[in-house]
Amino acid sequence: MQQLQAQQKAVYLDPAQPLNARVNDLISKLTLEEKVAQMLDQSAPVQRLNIPAYSWWNEALHGVGRSGPATVFPQAIGLAATFDDDLAQREATAISDEARAMYNAAIAQNHYVKYGGLTFWTPNINIFRDPRWGRGQETYGEDPYLTSRMGVAFVKGLQGNDPKYLKVAACAKHYAVHSGPEKLRHEFNAEASPQDLRETYLPAFHALVNAKVEAVMCAYNSTNGEPCCGNTFLLQDVLRKEWGFRGHVVSDCGALDDLYQGHKVVKTKTEAAVLALQRGVNLNCGDTYTELTGAVKQGMLKEAQLDSSLAVLLRTRFKLGLFDPKGMTPYDQIPTSVINSAEHRQLAKEVALKSVVLLKNNGVLPLRNDLGKYFVTGPNATSVDALLGNYYGVNGQMTTILEGLVAGVRPGSQIEYKQGMLLDRPNVNPIDWTTGEAKLTDATIVVMGITGLLEGEEGESIASSHAGDRLDYNLPQNQIDFLKKLRKDNKHPLIAVVTGGSPMNLAEVHELCDAVLLTWYPGEEGGSAVADIIFGKASPSGKLPVTFPKSLDQLPAYESYGMKGRTYRYMDAEPLYPFGYGLSYAKFEYGGIKLSSKKLAKGKPVEVEATVKNTGTMAGEEVVQLYLTHTARKGSQTPLYSLKSFKRVSLQPGASTTVRFTLTPDMLALINEKGLAVAPTGPVKVWVAGSLPSQRSQELGAAKAAMATLAAK
Repeated sequence: MQQLQAQQKAVYLDPAQPLNARVNDLISKLTLEEKVAQMLDQSAPVQRLNIPAYSWWNEALHGVGRSGPATVFPQAIGLAATFDDDLAQREATAISDEARAMYNAAIAQNHYVKYGGLTFWTPNINIFRDPRWGRGQETYGEDPYLTSRMGVAFVKGLQGNDPKYLKVAACAKHYAVHSGPEKLRHEFNAEASPQDLRETYLPAFHALVNAKVEAVMCAYNSTNGEPCCGNTFLLQDVLRKEWGFRGHVVSDCGALDDLYQGHKVVKTKTEAAVLALQRGVNLNCGDTYTELTGAVKQGMLKEAQLDSSLAVLLRTRFKLGLFDPKGMTPYDQIPTSVINSAEHRQLAKEVALKSVVLLKNNGVLPLRNDLGKYFVTGPNATSVDALLGNYYGVNGQMTTILEGLVAGVRPGSQIEYKQGMLLDRPNVNPIDWTTGEAKLTDATIVVMGITGLLEGEEGESIASSHAGDRLDYNLPQNQIDFLKKLRKDNKHPLIAVVTGGSPMNLAEVHELCDAVLLTWYPGEEGGSAVADIIFGKASPSGKLPVTFPKSLDQLPAYESYGMKGRTYRYMDAEPLYPFGYGLSYAKFEYGGIKLSSKKLAKGKPVEVEATVKNTGTMAGEEVVQLYLTHTARKGSQTPLYSLKSFKRVSLQPGASTTVRFTLTPDMLALINEKGLAVAPTGPVKVWVAGSLPSQRSQELGAAKAAMATLAAK
């Protein structure tokens, strides 16, 4: 009893004491072995101080993952397709509510298990520079500005706005220059020029640090010759000194072993532990840091250095309220009733509705829901995997696309289902009872594409031959063959619903089908959302956050991290579908663009406004996008287009609105070969449009962009 009373009076247990005083007091009470144990992702309990075990490793990419039942939102790439950062913040707020509710319930039962903590290793803000990367589905696409906006919103929703306590701790990953090849990630060296670093790979991380993200995860790979988890330039020069990051750095799982096994910059596990700690890694996902105890005893590392690193890490646990009495944080009483609540399910459906991208429509959509007979087929119609993507949670109310469609047709109409084909290989049985029967119906909906079985992380995608990457850009050939059979001699509407988290070669799908919907991995309400769009209860409004090339022949080598020829910003070749593209049942027109100044003036912003009108017969939402095109400087790498802002607007038929943007000097600046921001010296074209303002967008039916020019000063 006396020992307990003494502990209760300790500074580290007193919420009224300054944060740093509490942290230092706790460190002073820990043995060397206990300190080291707190720097592992599964931190051991310290029973003599009444400190329970803690799991730092938790996932919440699109809902609380790998834990109890939770709301399953659309995969991150689908959220990016909404171009709606307010929606992203609302989703993340719902996720953090559920995370706290789960945690509160677990500790009430004295459960301290893996994936049961409040430190979430999300969002993934790597740039989806190449469609072959299987983990691109976890990102917000290929554009650094869109990634920054969505990532900042997600962090704010996760961490909350309390002045003292974090709701949960978010993490910006994977720092930095990380996007495959997945199979080589433990030994690969990604080389990026100063310009590509500052123009493409680092902006989103900088934005999240400015938004006070609590953690940064260093990547498996090396960047410019140094492993990311031992990289002086990234971890010390940029992250800590230049950006002033004050949170903790966590290694990707097993990445510290790569220092001696894959990258071979040191010879032993102990040397790897010392190097990582000295370069700025505070938390080890793995067991490399178990060697720190011996390193201190052998004189390879001073205990004071370990203490300083541990102090940074422990600040996070204190900010989460984990050492405070129950009821001290505003989140301790969040009830389990919020988990997968009706409100959160509705939010998941809103995200799904806004994420679906209409790639083609020759007029067959929206489809009446009272036709005589519908036929649903394809490998993903009943697939839960097609809803999930990777890093997912689960619950007992997942609505498949078939279930959504069945619920959407009116009584008196028939709807028949046969899978018809396998996901990625020809049918073994040659008897075909599907394609002939489908042709006798009023409309056929074929649900095809890919799932996490074929794309994802190393070890997750069990049907992948390339550790989750997709080195073959095409859809499985059996799907195309099946689609051709459905189309032959069929005069009725044929609608493709395509699932997946990355660009795919949909050229033949586009030609064969009357309409093509890209649903990504749409989450638990995916089926309901798809049905609402197909039957016209909602108009599609999603936009592509990543370019769909016509083939991989249009891309540089996968291992090349130079941006030349990559993404909409540097790709000269005509894509199949451009960045920012997505059709609607409404019809939008752009005009009336005005600039507050006709000339560039150093250090001064430019106000932009343009008129958007719905000239169609259905209401709809439009993502209004602002792009810049700079006059190319001779011999330099200059983006063809750069997204600088976006806004969602909702318009009834015949209605119009004026959309306003502010172009700040930072937005107008260019990044030069040395990685420095410089003011433009030539004319700048300012585009306001509903898609990338390219010729290909107009060929596909996107509205013509409004354009004005800022003259040189």
